[in-house]
Amino acid sequence: MSSEQDLLSSERDVEVEPDEDALPVEELDQETRERRDAALAHVRKLGDPVLRASAVEVERFDDALRTEIERMGELMVDALGIGLAATQVGVLNRVLVYRVHAEDEIAALVNPVIEWSSDELETAEEGCLSLPGVHVEVERPARVRARARDAAGAELVVEAEGLHARVIQHEIDHLDGILILDRISREARREAMRSLREARDGETADTEAPARVVASDASPA
Repeated sequence: MSSEQDLLSSERDVEVEPDEDALPVEELDQETRERRDAALAHVRKLGDPVLRASAVEVERFDDALRTEIERMGELMVDALGIGLAATQVGVLNRVLVYRVHAEDEIAALVNPVIEWSSDELETAEEGCLSLPGVHVEVERPARVRARARDAAGAELVVEAEGLHARVIQHEIDHLDGILILDRISREARREAMRSLREARDGETADTEAPARVVASDASPA
């Protein structure tokens, strides 16, 4: 058993404040809830070693890659997320998808690298599809510039701020084997692990808001 799993099994429960704007799971219609549950079943959870692996740069921009990106986008939307990294679905490709707002198109970044980040920092609540029930305050640069490629291999430069910047940083962390638990204090991590244990035990499964990256105007991630 990993040290993370040891901590999970040894911690007691504690409440972590959910996002006030999120629709409770029990209020979702049956079809949406079934799609969400089916999608989340494909997302790797804490304790799976792939979440601690570093993704490998993509070299082939082919139909297989485009199919992978399309599948990731579908899973993200069905899981009520706004971001998803390939490692979260067990694929060690350096690929992420995101859609910050429901009206946006799904964006994909292949081989993303943050080449600049602002000195200004912002703290906001984040969650993660791989850590159901966990919501923690994470400090990150308020603005970033990322360089990547699209599904066809064309170069992209993305300048982002606010929630957009936060989601990109969160998903790139996943590609580097970094979780939000690594970006908080030891005390906050203990509390987060307690909340995760509670969710895994099913004690709040029907009332927990979807795990996500959140800000005041955010949708689930």
